Amino acid sequence: QVQLVESGGGLVQTGGSLRLYCEASGSVFGLDIMNWYRQRPENQRELVATITGRGLTHYGDAVKGRFTISRDDTRSTIQTTLQMNSLNPDDTAMYYCRHYSGGSETWGHGIQVTVSS
Repeated sequence: QVQLVESGGGLVQTGGSLRLYCEASGSVFGLDIMNWYRQRPENQRELVATITGRGLTHYGDAVKGRFTISRDDTRSTIQTTLQMNSLNPDDTAMYYCRHYSGGSETWGHGIQVTVSS
């Protein structure tokens, strides 16, 4: 079983930066995949960023060049960070951390990011 704890987020003005954190613990391993997704009001949940255990990254088109995902693995945890720069109101959403391994996924409860114009 995997537990996810998300932190960071909040309110920022257009052009500002925020950082999101997700700590995965429990049955986690170095090859596990970590994602950030987001869901804007009246929109479907969309992929923001992915990072594999080998450090390979992938970004959604809307955030490329502005967001950076990274991870720090310990023996018992995976700490994933999403650095968000040049934020704009379209980035306002609930952001969710996701852990994936061997066909099983675990989602965080979500954390709100609000960008004011």
